[in-house]
Amino acid sequence: MKFDVEAIRKQFPALERKINGYPVAYLDGPGGTQVPQRVIDKVVDYLIWHNANIQGAFATSIETDDMLLESRKTFADFFGCSWEEVSFGANSTTISFNLAGAIARDLKPGDEIVITDMDHECNRGPWEILEERGIIIHNVKIDLENCIIDMEDFKSKLNNRTKVAAFNYASNGVGTISDVKAMVRMAHEVGAIAIVDAVHYALHGPIDVKDLDADFLYCSAYKFFGPHIGVLYSKKEKLEELKTLRVKEQEDFAPYKFETGTLNHEGIAGAAEAVEFIASIGENYGSQFDKELSNVSGRRKNVIAGMMALEAYEQPITEYFIEGLNRIPGIKIYGPPKGYPRTSTVSFTMENKSPKEVAQYLGEKGIFVWDGDFFASKLVRVLGLRESGGLVRVGLAPYNTMEEIERTLEALEELAVK
Repeated sequence: MKFDVEAIRKQFPALERKINGYPVAYLDGPGGTQVPQRVIDKVVDYLIWHNANIQGAFATSIETDDMLLESRKTFADFFGCSWEEVSFGANSTTISFNLAGAIARDLKPGDEIVITDMDHECNRGPWEILEERGIIIHNVKIDLENCIIDMEDFKSKLNNRTKVAAFNYASNGVGTISDVKAMVRMAHEVGAIAIVDAVHYALHGPIDVKDLDADFLYCSAYKFFGPHIGVLYSKKEKLEELKTLRVKEQEDFAPYKFETGTLNHEGIAGAAEAVEFIASIGENYGSQFDKELSNVSGRRKNVIAGMMALEAYEQPITEYFIEGLNRIPGIKIYGPPKGYPRTSTVSFTMENKSPKEVAQYLGEKGIFVWDGDFFASKLVRVLGLRESGGLVRVGLAPYNTMEEIERTLEALEELAVK
């Protein structure tokens, strides 16, 4: 069945909103998507009928235990792993700091960590603070012209003193998708732990942690239609080795040893429902991928097919948008060249207009976009854009339409001549 964007849009109540008489075009997806009604209903249902803490002898507690287990199984199908390798956290930044803190307990002065100039601060800050303890931090450069990680520089930074290599799957700043499978392999060749930040990528393509061979990979459910929680995949044996930060009586085995205190139960219920929403897209619109997914079955197959259907819908609109931007005088796009893997996130600057001015102008017309550095602060600095306000970032989600992109291009054309 052909992808029916109107049927998708009807599931998102936020799309009914108007600003200054304009229907809102939510092109702010890279900062967090809107939420379908079924996810809202799942959160509400948990809070009304099942709200309790865990491991009790009464109904609501037992139901909460069951929900948490089923949610782990759902995310196991999202990642392509065992449910025992799925842990929940407050958000990806908290997960990253806790992961770095646990790994750091076994590091000593002179040990080395590799990060990249492309990374979000959640994958930089937790490692950079370890310099205080004598840990050496290496930053991998990017090709400034194309916003692509310099793989030769990445390889040159790795050696037998490298303990961790941490990098993003895709750039939240400019949309570049990196060759993370190769990066994981190179990290493992020198005996380093490979950590993948999949926060931006998670909405834009299927994840297969076993194929990537990542030791740890994390993402945030609010980037793909869910509530504000973070989710961590860990190789079971790697998590078992970690000296995690936890209370004394907490379980000291995977996946629980990474989770501190009472979890956000309603958020987890909603996050799992967001994965089910993606699976429903695969079930309804993913039959075109049956042949290449013949060796996969069940919910895992539907999740992959759903992601592939979303990508197939978004990419032509993204290409149309890039072509339209290139026709507007004074606009410069930052990101990978045509043909290079990218998400449906497009960032640019406009001559004689600050990113804030562009975002405000569009916002008044009901077009919501981001401006600034999006916590991809190092990337914006090396691009030389920090002092001028960073970038304008437009990000498509599956509920966005070609008409919304045409509205955006028309508004930018108007602003360019003001």
